[in-house]
Amino acid sequence: MTNRPRASLQRILEDLGSTVLDVAASPGELDAEVTGVHIYDPLDELLLPEGGILLAVGVDRAEQICALLDAAGPAAGVVVKQPVDVDELVRAKVLETGVAVLGLTRAASWAQVAALLRSLLAEGDLAEPGEAPPDDLFALANAVCALLDAPVTIEDRSSRVLAYSGRQDEADPGRVETVLGRQVPERYRRMLEERGFFRQLYQSREPIYMELDDDSINRAAVAVRSGDEILGSIWAAVREPLSDQRQRALADAAKIVALQLLRQRAGADTRRRLRADLLSTVLAGGRDAAEAAGRLGVASGRLCVLAAQLSGGPHADAAHRESDRQRFCDALALHVGAIHPKAAAALVGSVAYAVLPLHAGGGDEEARAVRVAESFLVRVGPRHAANIGVGRLAGNLAEVARSRADADRALRVLRAREASGAVAGYTGVHFEALLLRLSDLVEAEEQVPTGPYERLVSHDAEHGSELVATLRAYLDAFGDVNAASARVHVHANTFRYRLKRLAEISGLDLADPEARLTVMLQMRLFGR
Repeated sequence: MTNRPRASLQRILEDLGSTVLDVAASPGELDAEVTGVHIYDPLDELLLPEGGILLAVGVDRAEQICALLDAAGPAAGVVVKQPVDVDELVRAKVLETGVAVLGLTRAASWAQVAALLRSLLAEGDLAEPGEAPPDDLFALANAVCALLDAPVTIEDRSSRVLAYSGRQDEADPGRVETVLGRQVPERYRRMLEERGFFRQLYQSREPIYMELDDDSINRAAVAVRSGDEILGSIWAAVREPLSDQRQRALADAAKIVALQLLRQRAGADTRRRLRADLLSTVLAGGRDAAEAAGRLGVASGRLCVLAAQLSGGPHADAAHRESDRQRFCDALALHVGAIHPKAAAALVGSVAYAVLPLHAGGGDEEARAVRVAESFLVRVGPRHAANIGVGRLAGNLAEVARSRADADRALRVLRAREASGAVAGYTGVHFEALLLRLSDLVEAEEQVPTGPYERLVSHDAEHGSELVATLRAYLDAFGDVNAASARVHVHANTFRYRLKRLAEISGLDLADPEARLTVMLQMRLFGR
């Protein structure tokens, strides 16, 4: 496919994150298409094509920024090292020219940001879903191994191994266990934390040397940074402190690894956003659904939509919560993909949606989709508490929007029940879903109780009586006075007297089925 998403300025800013680039002054919406990256040279004539991003090397004063904005013509943005000198003149010039001014973190190099921006604009980083980007971290690990003459691992902030070099057999058993498990064992991680090595590592911008106990080989490590953000670290198993030359080599390697990690993160975010955009189009079921389904590689008929959402309490760290959602969605995509090669899943907002093709099977398609969802929750249950709503079968793409609405409503019923780890098919919770929709209408129109029910509510509020509770017990017990009186812990004769009183006060005819239905619905809708 050559029809790729447009590289707008807003999308690039979202992909790179505010750690690298931030908006210093904006003309409004940042939807201008970015066509290329250009470096400012005061000795050259400035000829920028439409949509270019200008890296303003050496520019730091407001008057220089204004002059560049005048000369930038149809550019999309001008990048200046932070702190950006933005005054009223600069803001006015930004509005006049329509060119945004962006601030680059001081810790980033111009070469680094130029490479990052060009990688985002390159076609390869906007790969189609299912195409894996080239992974150079292992090549980098081997290069660092050759420079340091020591086996190397590259790890993320959670001590998960992202890549490792050769020669790991020369290291100690702890390193071998780390590489095989792709994660630093908990006992080693705890030891490093207790001895303050992680704190020392993340506070230093230079490599540090760690003397370990027992039979372990010592370590040299350096934090991998982008500005003030810690992306990960590089660890080398060494028997003695590094020489100055090898220290510099390790520090330089950290900058290259940072660039690669940022590129991979930006590329992954772009591919995920593309999948989410395409799946959203499929779920909408409009005229573009067929094209989007083709690009995703999903089936076009006999589909069920699954709506999955984490049910745990809100995490204090928004980034951690979003990371959990994405890992949960990735697991769902893997699960449905293993069941059917033309299934797809993506995170849309806080909900992970999956489109699951189902073969004809005697009309039990929704039940089969429920079983698929239940088996998934069993697999991820220890790590992710979640609920899943399952929509009715969609015979074609035009009906997928209805199946998605069904799945959303089933999921909402589970939330209303305060469930966790539960699956609901829409047909199984149809009436509850209708009541929730009716509750929305009641709330939107500011409806209030009326008729006999309103009179009972008012009497209870004025006299401190319990006539509404008496009526609820009676209706819940299907008119069985003995069972109903036991529920409210009063004698049956006392209960009969209360029934007579509530009928007199409210005018409710308990022998009329329509009247009973009306008051039962009001109890559910108004929550009394």
